[in-house]
This record gives sequence, C-alpha cells and structure tokens, in this order.
Amino acid sequence: MKEKAIVTAAVTGSIHTPSMSPYLPITPKQIADDAVAAWNAGAAVAHIHVRDPETGRPTPDIELIREVLASIRNRCDMIVCITTGGGLGMTADQRLVPVSTFKPELASFNAGSLNFALFHALDKFKTFKFDWEPQYLAMTEDFIFPNTFKSMREFTAIFNANGTKPEFEVYDSGMVNNVAFLIERGYVQKPVYIQYVMGILGGITASPENLMFLVDYTKRLIGDFEFSVCVAGRAQFPLCNQSLLLGGNCRVGLEDNLFLEKGVMAKSNAEQVAKIVRIARELGIEPAGPDEARKILCLKGLGAVNF
Repeated sequence: MKEKAIVTAAVTGSIHTPSMSPYLPITPKQIADDAVAAWNAGAAVAHIHVRDPETGRPTPDIELIREVLASIRNRCDMIVCITTGGGLGMTADQRLVPVSTFKPELASFNAGSLNFALFHALDKFKTFKFDWEPQYLAMTEDFIFPNTFKSMREFTAIFNANGTKPEFEVYDSGMVNNVAFLIERGYVQKPVYIQYVMGILGGITASPENLMFLVDYTKRLIGDFEFSVCVAGRAQFPLCNQSLLLGGNCRVGLEDNLFLEKGVMAKSNAEQVAKIVRIARELGIEPAGPDEARKILCLKGLGAVNF
C-alpha cells in the first residue's frame, strides 16, 4: 500500500440518464458545483463530461465544457480530466476537440474498441422523463465503441502536441496489450497511467480475481505504470478498496454508480468521495491533494492549461 492515493470523482458521465437518479448533475453549474464539493471531500481529480442542460443528453458542446472548466478553476486547484470518450455515437473529431481547445493536464484515452452495452438497463427502467433516454439505451445493443489502432495513433499525436497525459481506460485485458503496443511504437512514454474500467457489459466483469489478474498482467507486459480502478455498479466500493490495498488509486462518482450503499442513492459525488476517503484512512492511506497527484502522475501543472 502507498501512503497517498489519488481519488477521482467521475461527476456525471454519459451512461446514466436523468430518469435514473434525481441527483445526477445535468447543468454546467450542477456539474461544476459537484466537482468542487468532491474536491472539498478529498478528490484530487474531477473527470468531466457535459450534458444538454435542458434534456440531460450527453453532448460535445465546447462552450458547456468551457463553462464547467472555468467554474472549477475559479474555486479550486483540482486536476480536471476531460473525457475523450464523450457520449455514445460521437465522432472521433468531436471527442478530441476538448484536448486541442483546453490543453488539459489529463484526459481519458480509451485503449481499444468494445461492445459498450447499456440496453439491459431497459429491464429495470420503464418510464423516462425524455424521449431520447430509452432510444439512447436501446441503440447500444448494436453499438461498437470504436477506438482503432489508427484512431489511437491519431489521439496520441493530439495528446502529445498539447502536453496532455492520457488516462488509459482499459475495459478488458487485451487493451493492456494495446497500451504496450503504443509504448513500443514510441507514441506514448512510460510511466503510463492506466484505469481499469470494470463491470461494463462488453468488457471485463468486476471481481477481485479479475482485478488481480489485470494488475499482474500489466506488471508483466508494461512494468512501469500507475493505476486506478473504476467500477460500474454495486462492486464500486469493494474493488476500489482492493485497489487501495494493491497500491493503486480509485475513482468513484455518479458516472459509475448511483448508490452510496445498498438501497441508498448517493445524493452527490461528494458523498461517495467522503466514503472512499474514510475507507482509505482506515487503511492508513491519505487522499493525495491535487499537487501531490500531479507529482505522482507527472503532469505539466495547472499553469499550462488553456482554461
């Protein structure tokens, strides 16, 4: 275990829809307020998506992103990790615009293609506030989230040109090999930052055994890396706890899990951050502050961003 661990708050994402929780941040103000509250609770990083403030649908709108980034920066020094996954169905060009525009310290980088499936949520939710919600979920039964070797090469060029470190989102074990290939070709440099994304239908299931395998496999294949864990659904806290025990970092937030505990919805990202911080401290691990996280991840610093 380490003495310090980085806690990321994934504030809103593009998976859950407004009908699933009344607490999901939708507007730029709500997203920024939730990020700052998470920082106050101990998060060093905010992972940011934006949504149409009228309907809650994920959007690539650059002005909404700008509003969120400015609001966060005006109030705290946390690291902002901007999505390049965006919303399902967005083009690669749409997904990359925030990196070129804002030159963030950190941005997500999806390490391969997968069947990113949300359609099974329709088994649980029958009524929706907006017409787009059931359509958005249903279309994923026949949806491939594309991240080809060509697009990954192009993404690395944009990341490198803007001094943005990739947070490699690894949804399955083959994606570790993809990251190793990018390193071998010289597109990215070690140490890399990998986030194991577990529990998405189409990717690796969320289990202690699978997390142990992923960490061991990455050690054998890459060697020099920092890692974090995020989990879709109820295994979020157990596997984030395991990540801490293994010397890793963790991500919580309403993008991944709408609940604080069984049967109790989280009212904010800050509630989830406070819970994992409490767990970490029980293990003798302190949450890293933003500047400590910058050193751990070898980031360029807040003074070099464009927001």
